[in-house]
Amino acid sequence: MAVSLMVPGLALFYGGMSSARSTLNTMMMVFGSVAVVGVLWVIFGYSGSFGDSYGEAGLLGNLGEFFGMSALMTDDPDATIPAAVFAAFQALFACITVALIAGAVTDRIKFGAWMVFAAVWFTLVYMPVAHWFFAFDAEGYVGGWIANDLKAIDFAGGTAVHINAGIGALAVILVLGKRASWPGVPRPHNLTSTLLGAGMLWFGWFGFNGGSALSAGNSASVVVLTTFAATCSGIIAWLTVEKLRDGHATSLGAASGAIAGLVAITPACGAVSPLGALIVGAIAGAVCPLAVGMKNRLGYDDSLDVVGVHLVGGILGTLLIGFLTTDAAPNGVAGLFYGGGVDQLWRQAVAAGSVLVYTFVVTLIIAIVLDKTMGLRLHPDHEEAGSDVAIHNEAAYDFLPVTAKEEVSIS
Repeated sequence: MAVSLMVPGLALFYGGMSSARSTLNTMMMVFGSVAVVGVLWVIFGYSGSFGDSYGEAGLLGNLGEFFGMSALMTDDPDATIPAAVFAAFQALFACITVALIAGAVTDRIKFGAWMVFAAVWFTLVYMPVAHWFFAFDAEGYVGGWIANDLKAIDFAGGTAVHINAGIGALAVILVLGKRASWPGVPRPHNLTSTLLGAGMLWFGWFGFNGGSALSAGNSASVVVLTTFAATCSGIIAWLTVEKLRDGHATSLGAASGAIAGLVAITPACGAVSPLGALIVGAIAGAVCPLAVGMKNRLGYDDSLDVVGVHLVGGILGTLLIGFLTTDAAPNGVAGLFYGGGVDQLWRQAVAAGSVLVYTFVVTLIIAIVLDKTMGLRLHPDHEEAGSDVAIHNEAAYDFLPVTAKEEVSIS
């Protein structure tokens, strides 16, 4: 599946943005969280996200309904797609959401603490929120309250994934604290890697968004087009802001603009026209760099700009649906600019606000408890030396000179 390419893509994107001494640790946090979430997904995560709701409130799926996923092994001839394929597809949504938070805390969190945090956060935050947005009612089955009662639009996870991860990242970094060197933090050490990672993410995002149509028909085609359009306008808008503000259009800006456009179009990809997608991407590409610049003023240390890009971009994309959604798009709902009034806008605002409050509060509690029990923060000496060697006893790059003996053997 194309979505699986987003795992190494995110690792390369984050790894290149980090310092040379914490590259491997940053990438390991991505792969480690994917592994943890993947195991939990098989055991109870899919069931909690897509099982029949406990009661009528639509807050959480039945944890025992698909426990261990054995029930998904039986072929259902009436299913549009095999249940096991859908479960694997949604597993990657869960994995990527948790992995996104790694970018906010890199350089200063214990690897073991990160792995525990990933497991707990997935269980208490992602799983119920995914049920709210992605579990739709069916005959004899009660889904999530936002998808079915509120009827907010989140085609591929702008709220459940990006707002969720972004506000969760903000909560945990407030507990974790700033890096010792902040605000004089290391520059990105390998922008080639970052650009490559952004390109891989862009490719994987077509599967992320297009696959959410759950078919290879016209809806998926429209989603792929809007996803492409928003990404392009996001890049141009970010580079324009950089040029006007700093005098330079940078490669990091191009990579970040692409991600900002992708984040913003994710909830809206099935709701807007191609022209609307250009607008969504351009607004995100213009606003997100300004939001990233606010972290020094506001005094929070978001290592790789998860808050400025994913939280802000996710909020923009979610709310812009209320203005730009057209009934000609796959979602079939008219927004304010298409004669639909503010009906969809308030639904989008309530959905975004619910995730902001729930995820921030629960994540804050998780982080405080873990910090008081096992400790989140890396030892100051290890932080100064670099997390690659201190935690993993490895280095991404070998800077030691080649000895005379090695030169002979090489020749």
